[in-house]
Amino acid sequence: MSLDHPQPVLQGAKALVTGIANEHSIAYGCAKAFRELGAELAITYADEKAKPHVEPLATGLNAPIFMPLDASSQEELEAVFGRIASEWNHLDILVHSIAWAPKADLQGGLLNSSSEGFGAAMDISCHSFVRMARLAAPLMKNGGSMFTMSYHGANKVVPNYNLMGPVKAALEACARYLAYELGPQGIRVHAISPGPLKTRAASGLKDFDLLLTEAAERAPLGELVDIMDVGFTCAFLATPYARRLSGETLYVDGGVHIMA
Repeated sequence: MSLDHPQPVLQGAKALVTGIANEHSIAYGCAKAFRELGAELAITYADEKAKPHVEPLATGLNAPIFMPLDASSQEELEAVFGRIASEWNHLDILVHSIAWAPKADLQGGLLNSSSEGFGAAMDISCHSFVRMARLAAPLMKNGGSMFTMSYHGANKVVPNYNLMGPVKAALEACARYLAYELGPQGIRVHAISPGPLKTRAASGLKDFDLLLTEAAERAPLGELVDIMDVGFTCAFLATPYARRLSGETLYVDGGVHIMA
């Protein structure tokens, strides 16, 4: 199958994609891949400041559902899933691509992180996935797939990744436990671990350009991945071709993670 002319293997599937900030977002790569393979999309934006950047992308992907979603707001979460229930009556795919930490805590090192900052990062970057899964599961009446975005810093120390390392480690553990709890319902859960990408979220990391350069030099494939590499990986995992895969942390990084 050529990626230039992908087959619509997700025809008729309903996918909710959260976390798109702009055209460089990993979540946008997922949404675009799902759409190219035939899925119908529900897309959210974080707030009114983000809306002008996300709305043209949602329009371009013909997303019939476009709503605000502050991951810390249970009311907004319930509104999104309530609309999906009323308009679609079911959901097949969920993408959680949301991460946040206060800048001072993100850039100050783990040892100096505040309790409040660590708690906020854990709530928005990790537990929000659990909250979404709780609302999505009843809509996945015939099974489904859930994805969340991690990073290699969850398992190995990446300088300047700081408190997000422990937060992402917890997120990967949540994905495994959700895979266990939701497996009897035919729902598969994965954490995806992309290589470094030039996204708005990554721009908050100190010396991120150095991380990009090093990743490109160390990758066995000799180049960085892009958002569509991540998107098509999730799309594959959402198809029946991956029906016996669940609870994995899948690296989409050109092989960087295998290098010493």
